[in-house]
Amino acid sequence: MQRNYYVYFLKDPRKKPAEVFYIGKGTGSRATEHLKIVDETRKGRYIQDIFAAGHIPIVVKVIDELTEEQALQIELELISSFGTIDNGGSLYNSVIPKTIRRKIDDKITVPNGALEKAQLGLKLLKDSITSLAEENPGGVTNSDCSHYLGLQSDNEGKQQDYLTYSVLGLLLKEGVIDSMRLSNRRIYKKL
Repeated sequence: MQRNYYVYFLKDPRKKPAEVFYIGKGTGSRATEHLKIVDETRKGRYIQDIFAAGHIPIVVKVIDELTEEQALQIELELISSFGTIDNGGSLYNSVIPKTIRRKIDDKITVPNGALEKAQLGLKLLKDSITSLAEENPGGVTNSDCSHYLGLQSDNEGKQQDYLTYSVLGLLLKEGVIDSMRLSNRRIYKKL
């Protein structure tokens, strides 16, 4: 399974902090092609405005080493979260994803960059847990992941380790690790 896709942001450097105005997925140089060949879409016109003001859009790869399906799913979720200018959001993407339905509460304010930081943090957690599983061919438990990576939770004095359990679930779904039951413990191994 090829994992050469990534999800990227185009950001407007004229705003402080720089604001995401486009989210895409691709391989190779896809993220920078928007700056080399500026089209006449609303995203292209926005890029032209940034160039005309003497600036260059910032290109940020948010997460990489994805399958095409994973990249598409993350792209759709991020576009749904940020919203497009058509529905009161900040993105100049022309396509509004219809596969993800998320209830938006207008009383909740998501600070600029918070979603980016969360996705980057999630990627780092996934990488750490994957590395731990890879270095231990006999497998690791959820408890091992939380203990050795310093991610133990404290739920009213009880160790629940929900964070690592959730990340392990994502890695299982993505096909990065596999699990099996040994006695009454679940063991996770790198595929």
